[in-house]
Amino acid sequence: MQSRKQHHDVVVVGGGLAGVSAAVAAARLGSSVALVTNRPVLGGNSSSEIRVWVVGATAHGTQRFARETGIMGELFLENQYRNPQGNAIYWDQVVLDLVRAEPNVHLHLNTDVRTVTTSDDDGARRITSVTGWTMGSEIETTFTAPVFLDCTGDGLVGALAGAEYRIGREGRDEYDEDWAPEQADDELLGSSIFFSTHDTGKPEKFVAPSIAVDLSTTPILVNRAIKTGDNGCNYWWIEWGGELDTVTDNEHIRDELWGVVYGIWDHIKNSGQFDADTMTLDWVGAIPGKREYRRFVGDHTLTQHDLLSQRTFSDTVAFGGWSIDLHPVEGVYAETAGAQQRYTDGTYDIPFRSLYSANVANLLFAGRNISASHIAFGSTRVMATCSAQGQAAGTAAHLVARHGLTPRELGTDHVAMLQQTLLREDAPLIGVRAIDGADLARSARVSASSELTTIDTTPWLSEETFALDRDAAIVLPVDPTLGTIAIRTAADHATDLTVELWTTGKPQNYAPIVHVATHAAHVPAGVGDAVVDLAFRPDEPCNAVVVVRAAPGVRLFRTTAHPYGVMALRARSAEDAAFDEHIPEEADQPVTDWEARALRGTGFAFSVSGETDAWRASRVVDGYQRPFGGPHMWSSDAVGTAALTLDWAEPVDVHQVRIVWNDDVDADLINLHHHRTHWDAVPELARDYRVEACVDGDWRTVAEVEGNRHRHRVHDVEPVRTSSLRVVVTATNGSPFVTASAVKVS
Repeated sequence: MQSRKQHHDVVVVGGGLAGVSAAVAAARLGSSVALVTNRPVLGGNSSSEIRVWVVGATAHGTQRFARETGIMGELFLENQYRNPQGNAIYWDQVVLDLVRAEPNVHLHLNTDVRTVTTSDDDGARRITSVTGWTMGSEIETTFTAPVFLDCTGDGLVGALAGAEYRIGREGRDEYDEDWAPEQADDELLGSSIFFSTHDTGKPEKFVAPSIAVDLSTTPILVNRAIKTGDNGCNYWWIEWGGELDTVTDNEHIRDELWGVVYGIWDHIKNSGQFDADTMTLDWVGAIPGKREYRRFVGDHTLTQHDLLSQRTFSDTVAFGGWSIDLHPVEGVYAETAGAQQRYTDGTYDIPFRSLYSANVANLLFAGRNISASHIAFGSTRVMATCSAQGQAAGTAAHLVARHGLTPRELGTDHVAMLQQTLLREDAPLIGVRAIDGADLARSARVSASSELTTIDTTPWLSEETFALDRDAAIVLPVDPTLGTIAIRTAADHATDLTVELWTTGKPQNYAPIVHVATHAAHVPAGVGDAVVDLAFRPDEPCNAVVVVRAAPGVRLFRTTAHPYGVMALRARSAEDAAFDEHIPEEADQPVTDWEARALRGTGFAFSVSGETDAWRASRVVDGYQRPFGGPHMWSSDAVGTAALTLDWAEPVDVHQVRIVWNDDVDADLINLHHHRTHWDAVPELARDYRVEACVDGDWRTVAEVEGNRHRHRVHDVEPVRTSSLRVVVTATNGSPFVTASAVKVS
């Protein structure tokens, strides 16, 4: 046995995606970071040990333009390229490579922290050290630092430090949450174990072990869907233990879940109800994937009202969008549906005050243990959202250590510094404008070889049509006005269409929320246009939704492409399959009432009169790095070489160029399975490009990239003094438009 001591700027305990993102964020900013985890692989519930797919604000494509950027975004894009088939082992290595690439991260796998020391010399409790035991190596390491992050999920470090926390459900009166129970209780979301199978092509038998549960004695066959070929998270409903203590009773919960898994497989193989003769079981998890345990108390507790009202927080540092997703405490044995879900109208803010302890002065946290009510936690708990929290908390930890602050002081007096640091790193942050005073691009005159100045999808007209047997809608940016719209139609007979104009309520929404006006549009027999003068001039640029109500015998022409930020929606019909047929739909949810997934990659054929400023070159310096009340990006008007140029009135010294490309945050990516995206690199991303500086009248290449598949590119260049800089794109990964969200120069 060896005993060691290590001092770092930041200590992160927990190697799930929250902890990984926190450690990488702090390390990239210059902090020395210890990342300590008790598992042999990184990724937590997403790792090959447990195999939960990584979901977040996109909610399987239900929310629009909501995929996480920053560190989580990097993982999504890299996994998409390396691992499009969703291999859990490959995913482990994608996460590990992210961490190994950072020399400031000191990784300690298989190291279990169960000793925490604290002090309160100045009246404020602080963590002074944590001690971990590395299994197999017989090494005991004591880690000291000015700031600690608990990303353990179960919240053990904070609990040992005396941080205030909650377990179970708050009563309805505490936060006036109508989804909360009348009285507080200890009930939790349960844990899950998954399995995977494959077809060997020859007969395979299965002899059930003694622990296999006889499904005929349970409600499972009536209340849950069992299918051959399903794997992993398709069986998210294999859940149990919410009536127990999910930590103390972890071993008992595992044994019961094993029994359920083998009972399900026995039913598939031996009941005679499935075509499964050549199927075999190739993996069953051995570690329960936990959903819920401790939730720490911060300076703000996020509630159901915060989410559903999409409350704007001045200290927002991350966002979510997954439904409030609560499961019955009986889990797989419940007589009710496996989940109850309620979606917000779009993404919602997560405030920094929910990411640090109210009573331990140097403790931050991220993941499923943040300061949220049980109801709000039903949404914030999913892993891509936890990663976004982790990047925010890790960035905060770096600033706390560097400037000698407490997290509360940072959030109270220096929140702008935190937000601007996050934006500089392209962290998942919506609705906050980047205003970095050191960014030379903000003082440049920005121009482009071409700009998209009209909204017209008819150049990509296809032969396919959409029958108006249900309502349809078009989402489009209004900047500064929306005049006459002409929608291409095919009609069996002349008729009138009802066309309505709506706004989205909030800039991060993409469904009709606020009704503005109703119009009638004449449709001729045969092929023609439904023409309406919408005459809409909002107070500031925004997204509008043009709703076309159902009309028998009328069809809308579809297109094969469209400008970025323009979207086609269709009203949900009774025939549309839900994500799971055993999840009941809540009434009056605009993002589920209007569906975009089936029309993704296509659009409706239409044109709008007049010019738009939505895709001007100047958008790359307007401070927004992702769609928010409009696309907020430059778009060229056609395929081919395109250039973006920055000119200064006086020469400037350039050392670094940061480019935030458009990686289509509306595309729903997933790490393991559920669906297969047909491309390995996002088509909208610039593939081949170069950065040039004008020196003595000649353009000199200072950076060049071929085969790009990343969103945020940081180019450290040989120092050059210039009055003109340009980015020349010679190819995208497939999009007909060249698009970029931000350019920063220092």
